[in-house]
Amino acid sequence: MVSAIININQHSSIMNKMLMVSALLAATQMAHAANGNFTIKANLKNFGDSIVAFIPQGDDYKRDTIIAKNDKFTATFDIKEPALIYLLSMRTLHRLERKQIDLIAIPNETAELTGDATTRFDIAGSAFYKQYQELHKVIEQAETPIKELGESLSKRLKEGEDRNKVMDEYEKKSVELAEKEHEMLTQFIKTHADWDASAVAIAHMSGEKMEDAVALLSNRVKAGRMKAFYEKLIKTYKDVLETEKKAKAIQVSGAVAPAFTLNDIHGKPLSLASLQGKYVVLDFWGSWCIWCIRGIPEMKNYYQKYAGKFEILGIDCNDPEAEWKEAVKKYEMPWLHVYNPRDSKMLLNYGIQGFPTKIIVGPDGKIVKTFVGEDQSFYQYLDELFGK
Repeated sequence: MVSAIININQHSSIMNKMLMVSALLAATQMAHAANGNFTIKANLKNFGDSIVAFIPQGDDYKRDTIIAKNDKFTATFDIKEPALIYLLSMRTLHRLERKQIDLIAIPNETAELTGDATTRFDIAGSAFYKQYQELHKVIEQAETPIKELGESLSKRLKEGEDRNKVMDEYEKKSVELAEKEHEMLTQFIKTHADWDASAVAIAHMSGEKMEDAVALLSNRVKAGRMKAFYEKLIKTYKDVLETEKKAKAIQVSGAVAPAFTLNDIHGKPLSLASLQGKYVVLDFWGSWCIWCIRGIPEMKNYYQKYAGKFEILGIDCNDPEAEWKEAVKKYEMPWLHVYNPRDSKMLLNYGIQGFPTKIIVGPDGKIVKTFVGEDQSFYQYLDELFGK
């Protein structure tokens, strides 16, 4: 399995948003905001009495805790521009359940949520959110068949049906359903071209169709307060394409591994060049990544099994530095470690698209093989490489 960095395809969004929000746990926890320009008023059954909000703050997110009483809560946040925020039950945060609401936050507006957090809720409030409720109903209608298909096929997998057969069926049917969803959203934008809320529909479209959807908006909406929102979506999509392009170029056998120097666990610089002459596994991971953590025991086994034949260099990503050091100590990871700061271009340079990613670099500094996700074939390859 793999924790995704980002996923533009809406039809895989349910799982990937959960993984993405796991990555957001690196954000600094803050006290509940008392003042701001965006307000949520909620009366939601089955959402719990402790809710965690992830609020945009520049290119990152801040984490805020909201306390609900008798299913009700009011929260106010300072929002600089229209952006998606994420509300999770505390039990979801601890991976005990899945209750999450994604909501567009608009400065100087109020969103009112009523209903059941696990089944259906309605959106009301100020002018924007009256429009948004109409879009919300269309999105719900459009996405339900895809969600039901996923649930049905997951059930069949659990019952032992052949995985390849099930996945082939998903690929065939999901493309059809995705096209219907796109048609519904496109029609909504055409019918409500002068609604600010129509710009939010773009977030539910596949990346290559986003710019076509923007062209359907009225000039007022395109040039207005929603401009920053849809432009960021398109930029993110293009960044993903660039990362995929980098991955194809970099993560192939025989490519030279990009040089880098990062600080180790003691704060001293450690370069990839200093390890040349031996096999090195570059392990891109984070303490927030459940599959990274699950893979540590087997990594330890193989590090001991082939001691001296290869080195592991753990490259921590998307963690606060203190949490990285704490995780290394907690899980007793005996190999080398470096910290990858958020402003680094390391992930782009190596075309990293998911966590964990393990890249084997040969003694000559060239990439031998890349493994994305916690994959048993990585350990089988180590056996082939060193078990002779």
